[in-house]
Amino acid sequence: MHAQEDIASRKNRMAVLARSSASRLQELWDTLELAPPYRILRGPECGLVTLRGRVGGSGEPFNFGEATVTRASVKLQDGSVGHAVALGRNMDKARIAALVDAVCRTPATAALVDARMIAPLQQELDAADETRRREAAATRVDFFTMVRGED
Repeated sequence: MHAQEDIASRKNRMAVLARSSASRLQELWDTLELAPPYRILRGPECGLVTLRGRVGGSGEPFNFGEATVTRASVKLQDGSVGHAVALGRNMDKARIAALVDAVCRTPATAALVDARMIAPLQQELDAADETRRREAAATRVDFFTMVRGED
């Protein structure tokens, strides 16, 4: 696998894990029956990150708040290291995501995880996004200006 493809697939994998619920991650992780021996390098631990924004999407960046995140790093017995950061305070979610990141360092395991865990999660997230889009579209109001017949 090319390094760029590996980076892109890892980025996509971690984005899907970050958007998914902890209970669903645990459920799918358990079905994989992967239980690699590992040790915790860091965390899971909760902290804050500063959120930055731009007025209108193009102005000068400014700090507009903070968000709680949980991070974790694990090391497998074979030396593979995995890292994860997730919004919120769910330590299990961060630990499982870090484990997924670590086991996916092996291409064969990455293919298994992508097929049996990431693909179903992506489909569920896409379906939820589509539902939200339809619900928002149903409440859309079109405003228009009526012209009176007077000149």
